[in-house]
Amino acid sequence: MWTSDGTGAAGGAEGVRWAVFAAEQPRLARQVEERFTAHGPHVLGTVRRDGSPRLSGIEADFRFGELWLGMMVRSRKTLDLRRDPRFALHTDPGPSSDMASGDVRLAGRAVEATDPALLARFAAETDTPEPFHLFRTELTEVVRTYVDDPHIVLETWRPGGPLRVIRRGNGAEPPEEVTR
Repeated sequence: MWTSDGTGAAGGAEGVRWAVFAAEQPRLARQVEERFTAHGPHVLGTVRRDGSPRLSGIEADFRFGELWLGMMVRSRKTLDLRRDPRFALHTDPGPSSDMASGDVRLAGRAVEATDPALLARFAAETDTPEPFHLFRTELTEVVRTYVDDPHIVLETWRPGGPLRVIRRGNGAEPPEEVTR
């Protein structure tokens, strides 16, 4: 459950930085990064002041061992994340719907970067127009879905837990689940 100060995470697990996730699940991290860098923009879900969801387009950037979300000054998504840091991030589906490279969803908490040196370094390396807001992600869930005919496969990871792999068919048979 999320704490009133926004520092907890769903399911009681604390979020982890990208480098921690990548060290723990290197294969899945490579696949997630490949999927996010293949197409864009992606879809960011934030929480509005009234508690309803807001969906916005966004670019995701993997740099300095982190997953970053950059935003225009005083954008609605910036204001949402400052008030409630929870987010969901979904990859752009790309030019086709064949699911060959899978579909990725991330959830977590966004932490605003305020260090002037870091912001200047990021802007210089990415050619980002200034001023801007930059948020580092702390992941609470990573889900990759893909087709391995005749199955749909879901790989789900949460901090402190194993990688769960669920294979579902189109028939009445129950899904298979493997924990790695």
